[in-house]
This record gives sequence, structure tokens and C-alpha cells, in this order.
Amino acid sequence: MGDVPPPPGVPLTLVPNVITAEFRTFIEIIFENPERSIQSYHLDGYAFFPVGMGPGKWSPGSRKRYNLFDTVSRHTIHVFPRSWTAIMLTFDNAGMWNLRSMNWENKYLGQQLYVSVTSPARSLRDEYNMPLDSLRCGEVVGLPLPPPYI
Repeated sequence: MGDVPPPPGVPLTLVPNVITAEFRTFIEIIFENPERSIQSYHLDGYAFFPVGMGPGKWSPGSRKRYNLFDTVSRHTIHVFPRSWTAIMLTFDNAGMWNLRSMNWENKYLGQQLYVSVTSPARSLRDEYNMPLDSLRCGEVVGLPLPPPYI
């Protein structure tokens, strides 16, 4: 995988961009914006904490300037032109969540992903398997069901 497209003649596979995270996993996300306009990103269903931002490219040394004491929780964050922004969060709610660009053109071009948060304990508050008799429409008709969540 990577950012380099396959050579000509190699068939492409179109799939949703889904990453998995285990329940109560703590993560850091870095957004970089090389463009000349502000970009905004939104995470559905979760509050996160913006801990840092700065000009240029992010590096591990940028962590020294993080604010880890009094950040304010947010659902949407801006990334200024030719800058980076870092957020931190804990996935404490099982289900499927969407992280996407708030700029419609960028979202349409693929600047979004889904996070599947699975919990080891089955609970009424968690997401269960898709029912076998669910009606499906559009591009998913005829596709196999997702693997069962145990």
C-alpha cells in the first residue's frame, strides 16, 4: 500500500477507508495542510482535544510544545494554511465513526475515513452485527456482508 498508485494494467479495488480501533484506545492524529486555504475536519460522535498546532510540517519534536493541561474538547478543528494541527482522543464508544474534511470538494475527493471501534464486552450500548434480513440499496446490493462482530 501507500500513496503511489499501482502501475497501468493492475486492477484497482474500491473499498471504504476503514481503520479499526479497540475500545478505549488512546490515539494522536496529526493533520497537515500544505495548501493556501484553511481546512477543517470533523469527527462524528466523539469529542477530541486539540493539543498543538504550528507552521510547516509536523515532526516528533513538535510534541514538546503540546498543551496537555487545559485543552478544550471539540468536534471540529481547523488546520491553517501550510501548517499542522494535532489532536488526541480516546475511543470510548463502540461503533462506526466518520472523520472527514468539512470542505465538500475534499470530502468528495476522499478526505475522509471511518473508524470501527470494537468492544470486547457485548453490551446493549454497543453496535451489533448487521441483521441478515437488512434491506440494502445502491452500490452495496450484492456485496457480501461485513464479517460478524463477536
